[in-house]
Amino acid sequence: MDVELIFKIAAIGIIVAVLSQLLIRSGREEQAMLTTLAGLIVVLTLIVTQISNLFATIKRLFGF
Repeated sequence: MDVELIFKIAAIGIIVAVLSQLLIRSGREEQAMLTTLAGLIVVLTLIVTQISNLFATIKRLFGF
């Protein structure tokens, strides 16, 4: 696993948390929820890409 991926996920989490808190305090709870969902989707996309790479590596390793 690449350390850069962990830093990307942490940075996205921090940015989403700050934006969410700012939006909640300004009375925009719906937009805060959408921001949180967007951050979750971005992180899941990063993780799914890495899992796909893992399966491709395993497939090449065993010659399937």
